[in-house]
Amino acid sequence: EPVRFDWYDAATHEAALDGTDRVYLVPPVGDTDPAAVMLPFLRRARAAGVRRAVLLGSSAVPEGGPAVGAVHRELPGLFDQWAVLRPSWFMQNFTGDHAHADGIRRHGTIWTAAGSGRVAFVDADDIAAVAVHALTDDRAPNTDLVLTGPEALDHDEIAAVLTRAGGRPVVHRRLTPEELRARLASVVPPDFAALLADLDRAIAQGAEDRTTDTVERVTGRPPRAFREVVERESAER
Repeated sequence: EPVRFDWYDAATHEAALDGTDRVYLVPPVGDTDPAAVMLPFLRRARAAGVRRAVLLGSSAVPEGGPAVGAVHRELPGLFDQWAVLRPSWFMQNFTGDHAHADGIRRHGTIWTAAGSGRVAFVDADDIAAVAVHALTDDRAPNTDLVLTGPEALDHDEIAAVLTRAGGRPVVHRRLTPEELRARLASVVPPDFAALLADLDRAIAQGAEDRTTDTVERVTGRPPRAFREVVERESAER
């Protein structure tokens, strides 16, 4: 039976942990210091009998890095069984409720400060499949797992795929990091807008231009390509 859980309401934590021996951790969205609320919960979880913790991190944030990187650093010391999933950017950013998807629907435009930088976008369903294994396999990964799709694409290529799939033009508009930060600050807290702009700057410098075999190695099947996911989600709408 579902129970209410709120990172910022400790009164909801006891019921969420009742009878639980494994947890999947999705950091609070938009919080640049998630460790402040996550680490007290994790200590409570350990005391309550949780044996395995799987954290949703980011390929862009290493252990000890900003935001969720601080939680990543502490996790191995809290649990004997653990994993940190570090997916690349989600393919669903362009098809769901993300600002990119909204800009595509409203204006046919993707605004980034990523320049020509490539990203091996990953399907959220592939992340979920790896998470199931990390939580339920007999042996915990006890490491971080960088998850990517099968190919690295720049945002011009993303726009071209969306144009072909949707039958209407989609373009990539290149901004400076400062312009992107100002644009994002109208919809997210300023410090989070600055973090996102810095991540785009890193993409432009090649930080996300890589692919891994992790999805196939863990699940036994290859990760889905961006074109496949766009076609699937278009058919579902």
